[in-house]
Amino acid sequence: MGAAGDMLNAALLDLIDDKEGFLDEFRKLGIPDVKVDLTRTQKCSVTGSHLSVTVKGMEEMSEDVSLNTQDHDYDHEHGHHHHHEHSSYQSICEKIDLFPVSDVVKKNAKEIYETIAMAEAEVHNSDITQIHFHEVGSMDAIVDVLMFCMLMDKVKPDKVIVSPVHVGSGTVRCAHGILPVPAPATALILKDVPIYSGKISGELCTPTGAALLKHFADEFGDMPAMKLDRVGYGMGNKDFPVANCVRAFLGSTSESEEIFEIDFNVDDMTAEEVSFAVDRIFEAGAREVFTTSVQMKKGRSGLLITALVGGSHKMDVVTAIFRHTSTIGMREKKINRYVLDRTIETENTVYGEIRKKVSSGYGVRKEKYEYDDLERIAKENGLSIKEIIKNI
Repeated sequence: MGAAGDMLNAALLDLIDDKEGFLDEFRKLGIPDVKVDLTRTQKCSVTGSHLSVTVKGMEEMSEDVSLNTQDHDYDHEHGHHHHHEHSSYQSICEKIDLFPVSDVVKKNAKEIYETIAMAEAEVHNSDITQIHFHEVGSMDAIVDVLMFCMLMDKVKPDKVIVSPVHVGSGTVRCAHGILPVPAPATALILKDVPIYSGKISGELCTPTGAALLKHFADEFGDMPAMKLDRVGYGMGNKDFPVANCVRAFLGSTSESEEIFEIDFNVDDMTAEEVSFAVDRIFEAGAREVFTTSVQMKKGRSGLLITALVGGSHKMDVVTAIFRHTSTIGMREKKINRYVLDRTIETENTVYGEIRKKVSSGYGVRKEKYEYDDLERIAKENGLSIKEIIKNI
C-alpha cells in the first residue's frame, strides 16, 4: 500500500523490542511543538502499529511546497485562509544539524531532504534555494525522516530490498490545485524505481515515503529466500478494501547469493572493442565480466561474453551490452553465488603501509596484497613484485 513516512516508521518500530524506549529517546531530541504516539490498530482484521505525529496539535499535514514566503495559503477544502510559516531547505538542514543524533543519521537525513527538495525544484522549474516547505508540513516530514534514519541505524540491516512501489491512482488535492497520482515530485523521486498503479484510488506514496525508500534501498525486486526473524506492520489512517499497511520483514538469507548470469555471443568485434565494452558493462553495475573462446556456426571463431549482476543493476547492464557490443540478443538465468566475506586491512611493512584483501568464511581465510600498492612500491624501489612479497 505504497509508502508514507508514518507507516514506514511504524513498520520498523514493530521490528524492535523496546518501542516505548526508542520513542522516549526520540522525544528527548526536543523537536518543538511535536508529539509522537504509537498505538495498536487493525486494518482488515490485521493488527499492527500506527504512529501518530502531531505538530502544534495538527496531524498529517500536507508536504506541499511554495516558491515564496507569503504568509497565507488557501485551504481548498474549507474555503478560508491560514497563516503558515515556511522553512527553506537550508534552514531544515541547519535544524537537523542541531539535533543530538549521530553524524550518520544527520548525513542520511539531509541527503533525503535534498532528494525531496531537488524534485520539488524541478517540478516548479526553480532552484533548490527557492523551495520553501510549509512549516507544519516540514516539521512532520522532519520527524518522519529523522525517526526512520535513527531506526535504520538501530536495526542496522546488511541489505535492504524493497518491493515495487504501489503509488495509487486518481488525483490528489494540494495547495497548488488538483494533481495526478503519483504527485509530480513523487514521480521524479521514483525515477528508475519499479512502480505500479493498481485499483486503489488515492495517493499511496508520498514524496517523503518515496525518498526514504530510494535512499536506503540496495535493490528493488522480489523478496529473497530468507529465514524470518520478525514481521512489522505499519498502519495508515484510511480504510480501503485492501489492508492499508506497510509490511517490513527482518531475517537472514542463506549463505548463497542469488544473482543473474547474462550470456551472449559475438564474432565481429575487435579485441579493443571487446575490452572497451567490458569496461562499460562493469561501470553499469556488473559484479563480474569474462570472455570464453567458442566456435560458432559455419566454423567461425567467436567469444562468449558472460556478465554476472544483481537484480538492481540488471537492466543497466542489459542496456550497456546492447549499446557497446554488436550482439542483437542475450540469454539470462538466475544462479546462486557463494562468496567469502571480504575486508581490506592495512599492514605495516619495511616498505611502509600496504593494503591487503582478507577473505574469510566456510572455515577458511585467504589474504592477498593489493596489486596497486605492490606496483607502486616496486617502481619506487626498483624491485620486482615477487621480491617485495618475499621481503614483507
